[in-house]
Amino acid sequence: MTDSNQGFTLVEFMVAIVILMVGMLGMLQAITLAMDKNRDNLLRTEGIMLADERMMAVRALSFASVSTTATSPPKEAVSRGFKSYSVQKIVAQLTGRSKEVTINVTWRKKNSSYSNSISSLLTESE
Repeated sequence: MTDSNQGFTLVEFMVAIVILMVGMLGMLQAITLAMDKNRDNLLRTEGIMLADERMMAVRALSFASVSTTATSPPKEAVSRGFKSYSVQKIVAQLTGRSKEVTINVTWRKKNSSYSNSISSLLTESE
């Protein structure tokens, strides 16, 4: 005689729940990874924008007012929302009529240091 009540047993139901949970945990891990990479890109973009802003400010100055020093100027902290960036400007006199300006922007995330650097050559107009 066969049983006409067909359906899932408790064991089959538990196995299906375990498989579903593993899939859901994998999806949550993928979402967490995507959010972390998105934050990395946001920090990098803000660092690039900050370096570009500082370089444009230096390039707006006259050639004589861009000072060169033997030592690097002290780092200054800039707060952008939830992150603090450190900006360092280095000016090197290449020739009597040209200077190289380098802007270094650094930030930290999860005990790792990241940086972006931008350089420009300034020449004195005649």
